[in-house]
Amino acid sequence: MLILIGLIICIPLLLIICKAYLNTKKVVINSIKISASKEKGSLSILHLSDIHLENISISPEELFNTVSHQPVDIIALTGDFLDKKKSIPKLVPYLKKLNELKPRLGIYAVFGNHDYFLKEKSFHLLKQTLEEYGCITLQNEYQSIQYNGMPLNIIGIDDYHSKRSNIQKSYHQLPVGYNLVLTHDPNVVLEMKEYSYDYLLSGHFHGGQIHWPKPYHLFKMGKLIRMNIIKGLHYHDGKPFYISEGLGQTGVNLRIGSRPEITFHHIS
Repeated sequence: MLILIGLIICIPLLLIICKAYLNTKKVVINSIKISASKEKGSLSILHLSDIHLENISISPEELFNTVSHQPVDIIALTGDFLDKKKSIPKLVPYLKKLNELKPRLGIYAVFGNHDYFLKEKSFHLLKQTLEEYGCITLQNEYQSIQYNGMPLNIIGIDDYHSKRSNIQKSYHQLPVGYNLVLTHDPNVVLEMKEYSYDYLLSGHFHGGQIHWPKPYHLFKMGKLIRMNIIKGLHYHDGKPFYISEGLGQTGVNLRIGSRPEITFHHIS
């Protein structure tokens, strides 16, 4: 009798775990259209977040084949590449494939709280690896480029969750233009009432990752969670920002009520 009861309990649990693991392999491709608040022509952005190389279910080749069907102007990487130094070499083939996409305006990266789990020397190796493979890394700074006759300001605000963000420094002497903000933790938008941005890209929450019945485990991760702002396109103070569900997983390689995400943003 006890064995039967055990089977009744264990078999559904095993099926749920199996389904949750298979969900990590079902990458969703989202396409978001945003109207520009300034005349600047069209802009196409490939956005990847929370790659988490320790628990990623898409290979570099699969990633390339998935995203290579359309040209992009910018590739935006919004942090949490990995947790451990030994994962840094695993990043290289992904960066090589992203370079094969030949984004017209470059690849830009910010760091997340998990990246800062690394010791200082290992973190610098991560940063160096990104830069060796064509990524411009931004830590409370911006890169201003001319696009369609006006400045396109790509502003990288460092990780808010680990208290490394400095918005004032990120905007210091920023020229007037189209402001695209890259950051890891979207909670920073709650501190940006006095700072202008046209669009902000982020990640961090994984769409809950285990989002059933609700992602109660995220409630300690800031005010946005308690406002039920966990993923997708939102507005705060009239300004749009996007929260990616991320491409990899952390903790356990399982997803319930969420999917790995690749996002194309079309601004026009």
